Amino acid sequence: MTDTHTATVASVAVDTRHWIGGERVASAGTFTDVSPIDGAALGEISRGTASEAAAAVAAAKAAFPGWAATPRAERARLLHAIADGVEKRLEELAIVETTDNGALLRSHRRGVMPRVAHNFRFFADWLLRLGHEDFTTYIGGSAAGRGHINHVSWDPAGPCVLITPWNAPLMLATWKVAPALAAGNTVILKPAEWSPLTASLLADIAAEAGLPAGVLNVVQGLGSEIGDALTSHPDVRRISFTGSVPTAQRISASAAANLTPLSLELGGKSPLLVFADADLDLAVDLAVEQYDNAGQVCLAATRLLVEESIAEEFTRRFTEKASRLVQGDPRDEATDIGPNIHPRQLEKIDGFVRRALAAGARAVIGGHRKDDRLYAPTLLTDVAQDSEIVQEEVFGPVLTLQTFGTEEEAVRLANDTRFGLAATLATGDHERAERVTAQLVAGTVWVNCFFVRDLQAPFGGSRHSGVGREGGTWSFDFYCDVKNTVTAPKGWKDHG
Repeated sequence: MTDTHTATVASVAVDTRHWIGGERVASAGTFTDVSPIDGAALGEISRGTASEAAAAVAAAKAAFPGWAATPRAERARLLHAIADGVEKRLEELAIVETTDNGALLRSHRRGVMPRVAHNFRFFADWLLRLGHEDFTTYIGGSAAGRGHINHVSWDPAGPCVLITPWNAPLMLATWKVAPALAAGNTVILKPAEWSPLTASLLADIAAEAGLPAGVLNVVQGLGSEIGDALTSHPDVRRISFTGSVPTAQRISASAAANLTPLSLELGGKSPLLVFADADLDLAVDLAVEQYDNAGQVCLAATRLLVEESIAEEFTRRFTEKASRLVQGDPRDEATDIGPNIHPRQLEKIDGFVRRALAAGARAVIGGHRKDDRLYAPTLLTDVAQDSEIVQEEVFGPVLTLQTFGTEEEAVRLANDTRFGLAATLATGDHERAERVTAQLVAGTVWVNCFFVRDLQAPFGGSRHSGVGREGGTWSFDFYCDVKNTVTAPKGWKDHG
């Protein structure tokens, strides 16, 4: 730390104040941002309150008319300029985010930060082709009717509050920021308090790209102190949140008084179904991949459901492959699994596992902390379907393994939680894949693959895993007021 308003991470200076109305704004109070790698304090972050929330909403509201009226081509150009800025500072963003949230530096360099730039480019390009063909009103089952023409348009909604998680801070923030801005809305971004730094860098990049003041605002702080003030504000027209179910319930209650539309991407307890006809090496690879980002992935298929006839061989191969995973410093190219985000999260993970073991579960691998930063990759078996470890999201490198005898049993077990975010299926039978995927309750189903995310596709969860869908046109449907204009064929004045 070089001063009270700067965090210096590997020679990268990050302003720790809010970004409101095109200016840096400090709060009276601060909170300490700590690196999960070594526990070192990275900086004192401005701790927002209702005052900063009101100022950010006011700035967004003031900037909205001008930004909404900005032609689509100009909005798209500015989003591409932001993407250029991300790519120019990719290495800085990668090292800052790795230091701030503990995810692998190699992943940030090769995948995550390039995806951040792609988020802006994709929605900029999608905006330019967004549209719906005009259509004639149908009367009595035919288009003969009276010739009324329907025209669908997407109108900017207004200031949007975007609340983002700590497990993939910048990528998940820009997944929301990019379409909201493309749609012509202004934004108040509230990053997670455990990983706020790259959101501040994004504000710098957007300003350098020429984004008008007030169009993007970044406020930091604790959810209980600033989050409620943002989500209950009457001038906010959209709220998008990624995080836990309890927090989503509080946000929903806060937004209810103003009937503010919500998009909620919440927890998961996703299954990986492995049938005897699957490519077993592929299935094992998919299963081990669920330890990615130290298990801190909402989409992770943490419940392995394996057909009884191959369960023993699957477990042997899985154990062998998982034992080769390297845990350690995420800045090291050889590391496969870095630290969990915070000591509180590590304690939460360990509590889940300890309770499961006490209830009769058996640890095939892991089942313990490696140190005060790392949790050993864990596979638990002998678990009951109604047990906490099967039903509740752990958000750590902890998987369970259950077996099934029939396709019907596999589907029943897969659907038997309150969640429905994703599901993964490993099978060599096309017809089985079609039958099973048709029955799975999930927003996304992957067949013989995992974590393939096309921005054109709808993304969201079912049941307690969320409300709504974003991605492609679905994002614009949420971030806009979709309007239909009906024009009569008569009534026009003839001016020759």
